Amino acid sequence: MRKVIGLALAGALAMASGAASAADKVTLQLKWVTQAQFAGYYVAKDKGFYEAEGLDVEIKPGGPDIAPAQVLAGGGADVIIDWMPSALATREKGLPVVNIAQPFKSSGMMLTCLKESGVTGRGDFPGRTLGVWFFGNEYPFLSWMAKLGIPTDGSAGGVTVLKQGFNVDPLLQKQADCISTMTYNEYWQVIDAGIAPEDLIVFKYEDQGVATLEDGIYVLEDKLKDEAFRDRMVRFVRASMKGWKWAEENPDDAAEIVLENDATGAQTEKHQKRMMGEIAKLTAGSDGTLDVADYERTVATLLGGGSDPVITKAPEGAWTHEITDAALK
Repeated sequence: MRKVIGLALAGALAMASGAASAADKVTLQLKWVTQAQFAGYYVAKDKGFYEAEGLDVEIKPGGPDIAPAQVLAGGGADVIIDWMPSALATREKGLPVVNIAQPFKSSGMMLTCLKESGVTGRGDFPGRTLGVWFFGNEYPFLSWMAKLGIPTDGSAGGVTVLKQGFNVDPLLQKQADCISTMTYNEYWQVIDAGIAPEDLIVFKYEDQGVATLEDGIYVLEDKLKDEAFRDRMVRFVRASMKGWKWAEENPDDAAEIVLENDATGAQTEKHQKRMMGEIAKLTAGSDGTLDVADYERTVATLLGGGSDPVITKAPEGAWTHEITDAALK
């Protein structure tokens, strides 16, 4: 009898183990380090939204030396978070990435200037030194300058571009008149450094008519031919958007979840809660479905790059509603 019970118990444990290992694995590569910019994904994992969809999701933080598209191409991730300008430029260069969902509705990108520099409007840019992020983040800036007819080669009547690290030191050390900032991150680093808001001039890309889509969900085009992969992505997007809406409604709790997942311990509670509050403004109004008008505006901005546009032709097949249509029905 004991042997029968033992066999039955072993069988039950084996079945339980099999059920536990049956979850489909998905590896997500983030665009940047663990912070509230990616709260929806951490919330979805922490709250069991992925697990409820039968998914075992690994979230890989990014960093200054990590290019999400390269990780995707190398098989190190199934899905990535990227900005659309970078993704479309990557696609035109031969890596067919496709947007399957767009959690961020609005852009948080800004150019932040010291008032004492004398910059009060766009007409004051020529002759100035402007800090710009690269590694694919420079495209919105270059398109904006092209729209204004301002050269970025440091020539007369143009601007000098300072390759800005992912910090605000060039502004604090007065190496640049203006620097790139995000509404949810670097702007507040400037404020925390002791510079008052009234001592700054801020140019939001949204207000300049050159806002491009940020933080979309991308996969490789060929992968979408696989029915099993498409099914995983449907479940992934559904759970991720549930995480994002929970984060919007519970920003402080979402920030705490992010902090719990920060292995570096570099983030602070104050900064992450403030960041989450700003991020919620950017995801508000999106259910994950890419707004075609927003996409077309982004493409038009990137095509309007003068003699050296970010992309040279309107992309084909760069996005699909197939995943969100199935996820949200």
